[in-house]
Amino acid sequence: MFTRAYQSAMFGLHQLTVAIGIALFPLALAARRSGVPSAIRRLVEATGAAYERAAE
Repeated sequence: MFTRAYQSAMFGLHQLTVAIGIALFPLALAARRSGVPSAIRRLVEATGAAYERAAE
């Protein structure tokens, strides 16, 4: 039961970070052009990896 709830929470968190990444995409493009690095890609990858570990 706990595992299922954890998997659902990780999936929801991953989907939320993907949605935030999509919403902030124009800002990320502007930041990249000005030379400022963006951390949203690492955040999405980290939550995706956490979801994959939870799904195993």
